[in-house]
Amino acid sequence: MKVLFIGGTGVISSACSQLAVERGIELYLLNRGQSSRVAPAGTHVLHGNIRDRTSIESVLKDYVFDAVVDWIVFTPDQIETDLKLFRGRTGQYVFISSASAYQTPPASLPVTESTPLDNPYWEYSRNKIACEERLVRAYREEKFPITIVRPSHTYDKTMLPVEGRYTTIDRMRQGKKVIVHGDGSSLWALTHHQDFAKGFVGLLGNSHAIGEAFHITSDEVLTWNQIYQILARAAGVEAKLVHIPSEYIAAYDADWGAGLLGDKTNSMIFDNTKIKRVVPDFTATTPFSRGAEEIIAWYDADPARQVIDEEFNGLVDKMIAAYESMWPKT
Repeated sequence: MKVLFIGGTGVISSACSQLAVERGIELYLLNRGQSSRVAPAGTHVLHGNIRDRTSIESVLKDYVFDAVVDWIVFTPDQIETDLKLFRGRTGQYVFISSASAYQTPPASLPVTESTPLDNPYWEYSRNKIACEERLVRAYREEKFPITIVRPSHTYDKTMLPVEGRYTTIDRMRQGKKVIVHGDGSSLWALTHHQDFAKGFVGLLGNSHAIGEAFHITSDEVLTWNQIYQILARAAGVEAKLVHIPSEYIAAYDADWGAGLLGDKTNSMIFDNTKIKRVVPDFTATTPFSRGAEEIIAWYDADPARQVIDEEFNGLVDKMIAAYESMWPKT
């Protein structure tokens, strides 16, 4: 099977690239060659910018693929470019959407692939929904062979799944307070990228995936309090958590707030029955407790990775001081 990944060296896609090669897929990676992650041995690397249609056509030449996966498409105009490039050139086009496109907040749990797509809080999610709608129309009107995949919060050893990244770990290790949105009790799923890859690679070239949408997540469900506490344990400390409403956070930082109100504020539990039915060997086996140890070990292995964002530090200190001044201890 000959497959093209547009991107292929990111947090999620790097694990999928590695597993695809291990399973004997003839894998081509199209990117600009600027990632710090090295492409797996055995891949064919094509250098080019997918958003520059004139030059990319010369890079793609007369290649035909069994599947094309665009890991870096975010807006409907980019979808139009892909449709023009890959009509008649691929047996399957895989769009990487987002689980944040689901109804927010969800009317019922667990979320399934039939849950409505509706996120009034986050432009990123609304753009993903618009991309999905355009592709579904292409499938219905011209049988363009789409598969839609909706990752939720997927991480690797380089990605701390909390706001502030390593700065938050540094605060914990210094005994400083860290912010958790709401009361920390909302439920969340964190998925290791190698677990995600097991489900994803099984969709490539799979006739049962054409015209369908899937989310691929861990079945482990954690509260945000637990997520911060697990990270603190991996870092060898105890976390001092301060609970602040998401709306209050949004008033201080619009981007942070958008990601909360449009995604993380609400409990999200996913039913993975559909992906397990189409890819029977898919199972997520990495608990976040092990993933957290992997993350902290990666950061501790090289001091250069331990980047401190002083602007974020200042924002957190200011927000905590202001919020706690409204509720003085008696």
